[in-house]
Amino acid sequence: MSQDRLVNVGYGNFVPASRIIGIVNPASSPMKRLREDARAQGRLIDATQGRKTRSIIITDSNHVILSSLQPDTMSQRFSTGETA
Repeated sequence: MSQDRLVNVGYGNFVPASRIIGIVNPASSPMKRLREDARAQGRLIDATQGRKTRSIIITDSNHVILSSLQPDTMSQRFSTGETA
């Protein structure tokens, strides 16, 4: 079994890169509905450490992860393989 690369989503929180299917901006109405639906269904993971949500990560397991990092920062970490 090979080890999966982890992506730092901020403040010491990591997500396996192979599980990420989308990194989106949380400002639009559909993303706000996505966040509320995930919260109601117990699929929401808040990795913001109490800070403002700046990106939403969607996983293949249908979990929604909130991050306080900008979507641009997240995509750079995802594409370059930065883990710290």
